[in-house]
Amino acid sequence: MTTQVNGTENALIDQHTNSAEQNTELGKDEIYHLLQNERRRKVLEYLRDREGPVQMRDIAEQVAAWEHDTTVQALMSDQRQRVYIALYQAHLPKLDEEGVIDYNQSRGIVEKTPLANELAAHLELPDDDDDDETDGESERPWGAYYLSVSGLSTLFIGASGLGLFGFGSIPHLLVALAVMSVYTALTFWQVLDNFETGDEE
Repeated sequence: MTTQVNGTENALIDQHTNSAEQNTELGKDEIYHLLQNERRRKVLEYLRDREGPVQMRDIAEQVAAWEHDTTVQALMSDQRQRVYIALYQAHLPKLDEEGVIDYNQSRGIVEKTPLANELAAHLELPDDDDDDETDGESERPWGAYYLSVSGLSTLFIGASGLGLFGFGSIPHLLVALAVMSVYTALTFWQVLDNFETGDEE
């Protein structure tokens, strides 16, 4: 009876070991797919020299800094936000699904697995197809658009208040409504553009 139990236990151990071995290998296609996106490559680059759990927020900030060729301290809040959302919703869950990282989404904790080291050896893969996989966000320079609108709105309001260039005859309420309408239209355009970009994935 003891021999039979031991045999069953050994079989279960062997089965578990074989399963674990299968989960520590990635095929060539899987490796290429995981590394064809620049943000996933940067996540792996960040984790390559780190051991133990790290904060997902720290990863997002460093990836954003690399993307914008700046420091974490100099990042704009919208730059952080875009990368954070993309990593949170898409890239970290994908790496976790493939067994490359252990991602505790609720706690915002990421820890690399042995598969991450395997992928790290392939980080110099060409990124010819990088544009084929988007993060559900538009490539339009929305920051520049909003900055331009802000500048024009300031000039418009200033000219109206000082009575310059004939704008003084325009009621202040109408000026405020015009400025608000421009911002509303720009915001609606951005939301629609992001929605259409997400549908193309």
